[in-house]
Amino acid sequence: MRANYLFTSESVSEGHPDKVSDQISDAIVDLFLSKDPEARVACETLTTTQKVVLAGEIRGKGIMDESGNWAPGVEQEIEDTVRQVVKDIGYEQDGFHWKTLNFSNYLHPQSAHIAQGVDASGNKDEGAGDQGIMFGYATDETPDLMPATLYYSHKILERMAADRHSGAASFLQPDAKSQVTLRYEGSIPVAATAIVVSTQHAKGYDEGANEAALHAYVKKVVADVLPAHLLTETEYHINPTGSFEIGGPDGDAGLTGRKIIVDTYGGAAPHGGGAFSGKDPTKVDRSAAYITRYLAKNIVAAGLATRCTIQLAYAIGVSKPLSLYVDTHETGTVGDDAIEAAIMKIEALGGLTPRGIRTHLQLNKPIYRKTAAYGHFGRKAEGDFFPWEKTDLVDALKAAL
Repeated sequence: MRANYLFTSESVSEGHPDKVSDQISDAIVDLFLSKDPEARVACETLTTTQKVVLAGEIRGKGIMDESGNWAPGVEQEIEDTVRQVVKDIGYEQDGFHWKTLNFSNYLHPQSAHIAQGVDASGNKDEGAGDQGIMFGYATDETPDLMPATLYYSHKILERMAADRHSGAASFLQPDAKSQVTLRYEGSIPVAATAIVVSTQHAKGYDEGANEAALHAYVKKVVADVLPAHLLTETEYHINPTGSFEIGGPDGDAGLTGRKIIVDTYGGAAPHGGGAFSGKDPTKVDRSAAYITRYLAKNIVAAGLATRCTIQLAYAIGVSKPLSLYVDTHETGTVGDDAIEAAIMKIEALGGLTPRGIRTHLQLNKPIYRKTAAYGHFGRKAEGDFFPWEKTDLVDALKAAL
């Protein structure tokens, strides 16, 4: 592994068209889980100029029957939820407005053939909702045990969104992207060589004094977010294309699940390819990615390694994982195989079956809309939210070793 290098990660704001789609899909997951904690949801969202379209498969008590008939009032709740998400983000533009956008709902009952493989029955435990490989990662580069390039990319946009919502930066519009390049020496970030921020803005902020004010604002945000010692050789690229007045779904169509690297580790770790948003926690694309992050974070928090990657694999309809792989990248204090064995000894994890994961992390709750912007990982575990960010497995790991 190289010790000296440049590395880059990007983030996108809550108003990016793909993130608008992710937030809508996860708001629908939350709506259905609030009605039936065992609901099955696979909700895809398309956003474009003045239009939101939902499609996918669902199942749940008090939601829809097997013939595709909606329970009373649910269709209106779905539309109200969609419009509320768009309103909360802040879209009140001619090309995309929460009140006047055209809404279409093509959700339909879940396939009976999928259901028979996933549902528990007789002596058969609940199976995985699909086949696939999932990865988790942690590194001691930041207090939240996340890659520094992604950590700072997220923080820049979170601060800008907060200022937009509060009115402190009223010239900002919802759509934005950031990118941070760090120079590493001895695998430690020592300097930010490049910062890219592209933000949608009010009319007139692409020239003259207003443009200068926008650039100064962005540099102030960066200075507040990144430690000063990282900003000694930084090149800034702020709205490098010039004007950015037309943005969001009016500027570019959005789809659920197109920002999987932003959602995870910014390219610093492998990705199995499955998106998270719009999926209930029986889908291991989501739940297994959460448990692998949880395991990797606890391994680093326990001092067993400074960097850790974990892979799990599943087959559709099969409860037991096909494989567990731990890689501490030669930073471990014990063997990777010993950590693998220790994980499987911890009874509270339920053998890492889909049911065991959901039970341990208590995932059958309406907790997902908050995950759909600024990353699913590196967040604060508060109440029911982000339980996979807890470090409450440290003692159990040490005991199992």
